[in-house]
Amino acid sequence: MRKIIICFCIFFSLATNAQQSLQVVGRSVVLQDGRTELISPGAHFDIQFSGNQCEIIFSLPDANAHSYVQYELDGRYMGRYRIEVLDTLMIKASKNGIHRARVFKTTEAHSGALYVNQIIGKKVKALPAEKIPVIEFIGNSITCGAAADPSEVPCGTGIYHDQHNAYMAYGPRVARAIGADFVLNSVSGIGIYRTWNKDYPSMPLIYGNMHFKDTDDIPWNPERFHPSVISIALGTNDLSRGDGNSERAPFDSTVFVERYIKFVQIVKRAQPKARIVLLSSGMVSGEHRELLQRCLADVKNAIDLQYPADLQVVIYFFKPMKARGCTGHPNVEDHAILANELIEVFRPLIH
Repeated sequence: MRKIIICFCIFFSLATNAQQSLQVVGRSVVLQDGRTELISPGAHFDIQFSGNQCEIIFSLPDANAHSYVQYELDGRYMGRYRIEVLDTLMIKASKNGIHRARVFKTTEAHSGALYVNQIIGKKVKALPAEKIPVIEFIGNSITCGAAADPSEVPCGTGIYHDQHNAYMAYGPRVARAIGADFVLNSVSGIGIYRTWNKDYPSMPLIYGNMHFKDTDDIPWNPERFHPSVISIALGTNDLSRGDGNSERAPFDSTVFVERYIKFVQIVKRAQPKARIVLLSSGMVSGEHRELLQRCLADVKNAIDLQYPADLQVVIYFFKPMKARGCTGHPNVEDHAILANELIEVFRPLIH
């Protein structure tokens, strides 16, 4: 007999019946009809099923859109799958037994919602999130894993999120390597005080909105989870020269540092026990690289002075990188390089 589980979940919380609720690690909301909307890149949940297969039925709000998911089965990565407007992800095991699957949203919030409609299988149940340290990665398209994977849709073809791969981005790689979980609060094109080609919005303005939109009327409460470490990697887009069409003022280091300090204060108020890590950008080179590093050093010094009783801010400057992904972004191999730089930076912070 097949058992149908309809998901009733919100971010890191349980519904009345724990056997019939997903615990989503990442941003998510529950719709009035009971479907779960996965929002942030890399948002993921765990389920257990018996036998040798399980079906997860997804839907999208736009009939002309598509999305992507990735999943692990019994701890083994199984790949990246395209999801159409109403689609089923069939998870198949090689033999009968009790199996655990972890399912990830591949794309970011601005690429559109992804709804979990039903989960169908034998003895299906939602599993609680692992009780391991969580790292929150705040950043831009690089942190999202955007433009990193042209293995199925070549660069320059398809639409923007056809090359997204959140699972293989540097943050999730670091987390897996050191035995932690992760949340990606990242948005393509975003910066501390402007975007890559516009003066508005910025991460401090949209961070508190569930869908990372300035018009969003659903707040996101970061106090619902407690990361051990919060990594912030912003500045690449503030330094951008723009698209060549919109007027672009020169980078203002004073505004950048002031806004960055205020954003770190916001984060620390919500998560006072979390260790703060500031990352530079491997995509920024030359004078801009040196300028960004000086600005981040100023932010670190200011925060350390303001919070003398807290552990000091950790700062890391990436080595320069010639990115090999689409539109100047790192590809999945480049993300492995970035992650390898960071593993020993983050390991002592969670242990």
